[in-house]
Amino acid sequence: MSVDLSSYDDEQVRLMEECCILVDPDDNVIGHESKLNCHLMENINKGMLHRAFSIFLFNSEGKLLLQQRADEKITFPGYWTNTCCSHPLHREEELVAANQQGVRFAARRKLEHELGISPEDISLDEFNYLTRIHYLSPSDEKWGEHEVDYILFLQKDVAFKAVANEVQATQWVSQDELKELMATAEEKGLKVTPWFKLIVENFIFKWWADLSNLDTSEQGIVHKM
Repeated sequence: MSVDLSSYDDEQVRLMEECCILVDPDDNVIGHESKLNCHLMENINKGMLHRAFSIFLFNSEGKLLLQQRADEKITFPGYWTNTCCSHPLHREEELVAANQQGVRFAARRKLEHELGISPEDISLDEFNYLTRIHYLSPSDEKWGEHEVDYILFLQKDVAFKAVANEVQATQWVSQDELKELMATAEEKGLKVTPWFKLIVENFIFKWWADLSNLDTSEQGIVHKM
């Protein structure tokens, strides 16, 4: 399939060559495909589904780090979202299913890639895996997301520096500040990613209420959103 990418950022085009993990609706691995093909609505509308993760990083004060996606991003450019959102790749270390090790490895990799967080600052077992959501959302007529998304919480004070090609702004928010942001986003002209909206509306506050004792009872569930 030939797609004209000449109008997009060179680095973001290069990343579209990465190989994502294809899954069925129960999150069983069924193959692999390029990031580009996984995000074309033409393929999504035929059922193509891939594995993803969403990281929520909290500091010792209990505030959540949000990011605004760079305008260079091909899908959902300029949108506000959770700390980091990406995909495990179809490579040996990121396919490990036991204890979600592959997803955890990929999450640590992407925290460095997007926010400059050193892998030495985070061990894989510090990620708290909570559940998965299965959702579909177009970004525009050409691009979109169709993912089984692993939700990962992490509470730790770490140094970070946003990578400009990935992230254009960051903001720490309390629960009340996030509620205010979500309630006023439309009138303020702020765009919020659809997966983040789903997680905020359905899950985040019940977990945020007790970060030191997270409820992991839904780990075996794929929530169809």
